[in-house]
Amino acid sequence: MDVLTQNFSLYGEGFLGTVQLTVYASLLALGLGVLMAGFRVAPVAPLRAFGTAWVTVLRNTPLTLLFFAVMLGLPRFGLVLPFFTFAVLALGCYTSAFICEAVRSGINTVPLGQGEAARSLGMSFPQTLGAVVLPQAFRTVIPPIGSTLIALAKNSAIAGSFSVTELLGTYKPLNELGYNIIWTFLWIAVGYLIITLAISGLFHVLERRWGVPR
Repeated sequence: MDVLTQNFSLYGEGFLGTVQLTVYASLLALGLGVLMAGFRVAPVAPLRAFGTAWVTVLRNTPLTLLFFAVMLGLPRFGLVLPFFTFAVLALGCYTSAFICEAVRSGINTVPLGQGEAARSLGMSFPQTLGAVVLPQAFRTVIPPIGSTLIALAKNSAIAGSFSVTELLGTYKPLNELGYNIIWTFLWIAVGYLIITLAISGLFHVLERRWGVPR
C-alpha cells in the first residue's frame, strides 16, 4: 500500500488524465463513427467511397503509427495543438472506424421497409437515417460499442509515450524513485479496472433499458 498512499496525488493525476482522454476521445469516436456509418450507407457514391476509405485506412493502421502521424505530421502543416488534443484526435479517429462498422451492422438489421416507408412519406435520407433507422439500430449495437470504448480506454496508454499525462505513465517517476515495479503496475492495473468496469456498467444499464431482448 505504500506505493499508493505515498504517491496518491501522482496516481490520481494519471487516473484523471486517462479518464479525460477516454471521455473526450469516446465522444469524438461516437460522433465520427455515426457520421461515417451514414456515409457508408448513403445513396451518394462519393460519400460511400469516403466512408469506406476512412474505415479501411484507420482499421489497418497501427495505433502507435497513427499517434506518430498526428503528433509529428500535423505540426508540419501548421496545426500546432497541445499533446493532449493530438492524443484525443488520434484515439478518437482510430476508434471511430470500429464504431462505424458496429453502427453499420446495426443499420443493416433494420428492415428495408422502414426506410422505404419513410421515403414514401417524403422524408429525405438524413431525416430517414436520423429519425427512423438510427434509433432502431442503436438498440442492437449497444454491446459492441461498449466493448469498443473499453478497448479505447486501454489504448489510451499509448498517449503516455507522447508526453501526455495518463495512468500508465505514472510508472516512470515511481520507478525512478525506487518503488517495486510489481506493486507500481498492480495499482495501475486497478485504475484501469475501475475505468473499464465503469464503462461496462454504464453500457449494461443502457442495454437493459434499450437493448433488444434476447
